[in-house]
Amino acid sequence: MFVAATGIAAVWLRNLLASAMVLGIYSLLMASLWVVLDAVDVAFTEAAVGAGITTVLMLLAIALTGRHEKRRRARPWLPLATSLGTAGLLIYATLGMPAFGDANAPAQLHVAPYYLAHGQAETGVPNVVTAVLAAYRGFDTLGEVTVIFTAGIGVLVLLGGAKRRQRKETEPAAGDSA
Repeated sequence: MFVAATGIAAVWLRNLLASAMVLGIYSLLMASLWVVLDAVDVAFTEAAVGAGITTVLMLLAIALTGRHEKRRRARPWLPLATSLGTAGLLIYATLGMPAFGDANAPAQLHVAPYYLAHGQAETGVPNVVTAVLAAYRGFDTLGEVTVIFTAGIGVLVLLGGAKRRQRKETEPAAGDSA
């Protein structure tokens, strides 16, 4: 209930600083939800990326652009239609998924039995989830970290360029007298 309320509040708020703070709260609530669902690794990622890094980057962007959203006169029908169409396709795609917890689902028959039977012996890690993420999917995890790092560097470069442009706009031009 609180997760849905903070998500809706973040969309409806016009003050971007308040919206960034509400999104940080949303991420902390989601991290708590992941802990309750026994997905501690996902909770750590949500807390670090969602509540931590993303909130800091949003605050930096707000510092460079301003606190209030500019109102548009036109209605955003195309983005709304695109979002609803994408949501419809995603819901349609879930109709072909196996039932939750189905023992005959492909994921349960393919590699999961192998990981459960051999994971601790091959990796020496007692937690199967950690063994899968760190040992069996180590390169995949390294790739995900690389993508997040590259995206963070890209955002910092963009923010640095915006700050330089903002300084150039406020500096008097050569030949202007005071």
